[in-house]
Amino acid sequence: MSLFVLPTTFVKRTSTGTRCFSRVGFVGLGNMGGHMARNLLKKGHRLTVFDVNETAVSNLTEAGANGAANPAEVAEVADVVVSMLPSNQHVLDVYNGRNGLLSSAKRNTLLIESSTTGPFVSQTLANETEKCGVRFIDSPVSGGVNAAKDGTLTFMVGGSKENFELAKTVLEKMGSRVVHCGDIGMGQAAKLCNNMLLAISMIGTAEALNLGQKLGLDAKVLADIVNSSTGKCWSSELYNPVPGILDNVPSSKNYEGGFGTTLMAKDLGLAQSAAAKVEATIPLGSLAHQIYRAIIAQGFSKKDFSFVYQFLKGQE
Repeated sequence: MSLFVLPTTFVKRTSTGTRCFSRVGFVGLGNMGGHMARNLLKKGHRLTVFDVNETAVSNLTEAGANGAANPAEVAEVADVVVSMLPSNQHVLDVYNGRNGLLSSAKRNTLLIESSTTGPFVSQTLANETEKCGVRFIDSPVSGGVNAAKDGTLTFMVGGSKENFELAKTVLEKMGSRVVHCGDIGMGQAAKLCNNMLLAISMIGTAEALNLGQKLGLDAKVLADIVNSSTGKCWSSELYNPVPGILDNVPSSKNYEGGFGTTLMAKDLGLAQSAAAKVEATIPLGSLAHQIYRAIIAQGFSKKDFSFVYQFLKGQE
């Protein structure tokens, strides 16, 4: 194994020519980020982590990671930093705020932004990182908490081909598929389109299963028919919203964990804003946004987004 230098960043090169970063930072250790960081640790990376939740940091340090007091401390010691955060403002604060990543990142450090923010935030961050001599890609994920835990996420990457190839060696430790979607922001564009479709399909699955039960069908029988017919989708087959049909999904755990209704509403809002800027018509996406906002208004913001089944079931 030999070493080569990206001006101030030391990177290992394996005998096959593959580049791999040894010192990795991770900011944001929530439902998704905690599992992603743990997989990096399992794959042998020297990991430094930060989260405002001290318990989340402790869980990783007990597994072998180093803890940091703020994002700046992460960037000081890492060659590549992954961030996984809940909102646009959190991302902007982590990058540009006091003790943010850009206050201490070394030249040519690679910053991988895996939060869901929309293409325009990523493009803004790319301009700011370029001024600092720092590399940047947007790389949101798909697959949910189980995929984050199992290391089978799909990463949708926006950025230069060179930075994509550099990031790929890290992303492959957390996912089974890493796709280059185009320039900066295109990973985010792909993620918003996917999540809008996911929300629509989950609502449709919940509607159909609720209707079938009211007509007298057994939910498991109907789900089996759907999943061997043309109505089959991820929401019906792998993340069914009816309790008891599948084990190890939020609907069978009182809709706890998983992908929260608040986050789904946020992503749908981002999709709606992006659609407005490019004058795209998204009537079903807009309706889905209204439905998830109504679920939140009724006090179910912490439930998984598959809770829409119970929401519709309660509407007489």
